[in-house]
Amino acid sequence: MPETLLTPDATAAPALTLPSRPTRKPQLPALTGVRTLLAVNIMFFHFTPPHMMYLYPLINHSYVFVGFFIMLSGFILSYNYADRPGPLDKHAFWLARFARLYPIYLLSLVLFVTMLGGEWHARSHGQFVEGVILTPLLLQGWSPALATFWNTVAWTLSAEAILYLAFPWLIQLPWPKSPARLIALLLGIWAVGLIPHSLYLWLNPDHLPGRADRYSSGTWIRTLKYTPVAYICTFLAGITLGRLQSSLTLTARHRACVAAASIGVIALFFATDAVDRVPYILMHGGFLLPLFASLVVGLSGQNVFATIFAWKPIELLGQASYALFLLHFNFINLLRQYNVPERLHLAAYDPWVSYAATILLAFAAMHFVEKPARRALLQRRSAPAN
Repeated sequence: MPETLLTPDATAAPALTLPSRPTRKPQLPALTGVRTLLAVNIMFFHFTPPHMMYLYPLINHSYVFVGFFIMLSGFILSYNYADRPGPLDKHAFWLARFARLYPIYLLSLVLFVTMLGGEWHARSHGQFVEGVILTPLLLQGWSPALATFWNTVAWTLSAEAILYLAFPWLIQLPWPKSPARLIALLLGIWAVGLIPHSLYLWLNPDHLPGRADRYSSGTWIRTLKYTPVAYICTFLAGITLGRLQSSLTLTARHRACVAAASIGVIALFFATDAVDRVPYILMHGGFLLPLFASLVVGLSGQNVFATIFAWKPIELLGQASYALFLLHFNFINLLRQYNVPERLHLAAYDPWVSYAATILLAFAAMHFVEKPARRALLQRRSAPAN
């Protein structure tokens, strides 16, 4: 309803009707907690801790959570923007996304500029120059050979950047209204997204001698793993899921059942040999996306599982999960390169010391770089002209 501004004597003066503002959606802290678990598992994937025998099948396949992150991005944007009246202000939206992503990204490039020494020795001079140009522009992911240049994990931002650029138009498409059609669309997008990966299995364009795994390399497998085009369907699935969330009328009990079923099936999948039976390239291509989508639906409301994921320490780390994701790989490598735990006589407690230092760095980056830079960028735009 439009807001009404009353004069001191409401009976003597007519009401002045103000334009309605977009209704702010309820916060979903459980999904912030999910981001914590995703980021920590990806860190464990790159630097696996010892004595994690029972969790190793999950940790060893935590690359699947990159797709989960991208789906969550589409979901959150759709959840927040889909129901707003009128077209989306593109420039304001893009500035908000830039203010959210780029300050920490730029920090990661500055902090780890010494990594360019390794890149210089590992690549041709032409590739090096290309990487130095493309990486600050968030374009490195478009080159399969340069996707991991400078900051190995930052190729994901190439995908995020182009998807955010397209979002104002994507959200204006004639999306279905009914839950049944949205679920059908979600499953259809998921199936389409797996087509290139299925073709890779069939054609083996890189002529791999054996079954592809996380260490396999080739132009085509790197294209499917790193380039933004490979994640269009994942992002579209997230947008569809956001619209589905807005159209569903589920009770807390129903959401608890959905969350419990999703967690149970995901745990069973990783706890059995099923995780090793699914080809790596399909896993990387979003094979588990329907399960992740179900979990998001289950946690997007009030229930016991949402309460667990929204536990304050987990939620707080979730707020720093973006910084943790972007900084962990190079930072831990530097700690190892310069033998920092050994020099501090803490080697017996590593890699846990390295994990703790990385988390502290992520919190510091969030509080002293990410948040102030975002406020400055957004306030500069909203400041009145002189």
